[in-house]
Formats: sequence, structure tokens, C-alpha cells
Amino acid sequence: MTLPSVSSAEKPGALKRVSFYFAAHEDDWQLFMNPSAFRDVLDAGTKTVFIHVTAGDAGLGTKTGGRKYPYYLAREHGAEFAIRFMADSDRAPVETIAGPATFNGHPIYRVTYRNTLAYFLRIPDGSPSGDGYPDTGYQSLRRMAGGQISTLTAIDDTTTYEGWRDLALTLRGIVDFEGGYAHSLNFHIPELDHALNPNDHSDHFMTAKAALDAAEGLGGVRLLHYVGYAGAERPENLTGLDRDMKCAVYAVTLAGVMAFDHATAWEHYDQTFVARNYCRVENI
Repeated sequence: MTLPSVSSAEKPGALKRVSFYFAAHEDDWQLFMNPSAFRDVLDAGTKTVFIHVTAGDAGLGTKTGGRKYPYYLAREHGAEFAIRFMADSDRAPVETIAGPATFNGHPIYRVTYRNTLAYFLRIPDGSPSGDGYPDTGYQSLRRMAGGQISTLTAIDDTTTYEGWRDLALTLRGIVDFEGGYAHSLNFHIPELDHALNPNDHSDHFMTAKAALDAAEGLGGVRLLHYVGYAGAERPENLTGLDRDMKCAVYAVTLAGVMAFDHATAWEHYDQTFVARNYCRVENI
């Protein structure tokens, strides 16, 4: 399948940086990697690429859980809504371009909006433990990485990944396509060091591993590692505009989920993650 056309902002000489945000679930970058994402989107010289690795379906697959829409679509809508909110700051909305794009033989849903791209691989949510859920065949990133299962099939049955390397090469295909003309690449990923990020969701750790495997052989990459759930136990370190930016984006995300008839976790908004952002930087 033919890839979407490349915009003028993506052509040689126009792009100084591509920032990739690797998220296991559709609200991870908002909770753990903002306001960095907001500032990247506001920078006209940066293309910001959001790669959502799992469907975040909580074991429902394509089922609705008794609501009007499947849960995974509600979460995708929340992420898209938040991206457009950031990109439209003080500007009128523009047309969204959406549809499948093929990398390494796998069709992946891709959404283009201004200087942002969003990818949704729709791999089954692996559960916090990484053991998977019964209704999606106990599939998970952790189980495939560990060799317990040999394949992972997207919940919408659009594609099947034949092993961990197949998945990593698919992510590398996205990186090569979106980052090919940039002067520098930033990879924003979950913190993989369990000592710095204890008791995090298995999908977070596995997404970081997949992103790092996809970066193998790339030079000049700046890695930004973000603490996940463990950040809730650390002191608040965001104030003023930074906190306001993170609050706004997360609130818009939840509004997008609610618009698709699903409940949201408002406790994160005020009490847990909004005033916290812990990250370490590494160059490879």
C-alpha cells in the first residue's frame, strides 16, 4: 500500500528534529511525557510522532464492554483529540488525514495532523503483569519477547507480527520513514531500569525494549527515559505553565474518551501524575 504523501515540512532542509513518543497505551505520553510533547508540537521545526504500540483495550479486544463504541477506539479518539488540541494552539483546525500505511509488510493506522503523526499498532493490551487477557488469547508483548508465544495479532485482525524482531523492524520502518530528513532524532520512551521505575506496567517496559531494539545501529539519537507509575511516589516537580500544559492535555484526552461513551480515570488528573514528570537523558 502506498504511504501518504510527504508534506513540505518533512522534506530536506525544512526539518531540524523529529521527536518520537513511544507509548504503550493511548494516554501514556500525556501522563508521563508531558509537557515535553506539547512543547515539541508547538515547535514549527519539529515533527512529533506518537507511536501507540498496544490497543489499550484492557482485554476487551474489539468489544464495547456494554458501551456505544469499543474501548480501544475511545482511547484512540482521546489521543487524537489531545494531539489536535496541542497542534491547533491559537489556530483554526485543519483537515485530518487518516488511513493505513504499510511498514515491513504490516498495515498500521496512521493519522496526520499539521506537524504531527500518530500511529496505532493495536497490539493486544498485555495487562499490568504481562500475562495477557483471556478474551485476546493471552497475547502480550512480554510473552512474545520471552518466547512464550511466537506471534501477536492486532485486535482488529489487520496484521500479525511473526516474532519480536518483526515488531522491532516494523517500528524501525516508521522511524526511518518519518525521521529520514531530520538533523536529530529524539526517542521518548518509558524508563526500562526497574530500579528507577519499579512496579511499572509490563507493556510500558516492553514498549521501551521495542523502541530501543528499533534504534539499533542508529547514531545520534537522544533518548529520554520517563518514569511511569513510580512517579506518583515522588515529590511534585511541575509548577506554573508546565503543570498547566500537562493538565490541559490530559483533560482534553479524557474528554475525547468520554465522547466515545467510556468512563475515565479522573483521579490521575488532580492527585497522581499531573504535577510530576521524571526523566533522564542519554545520547547514543
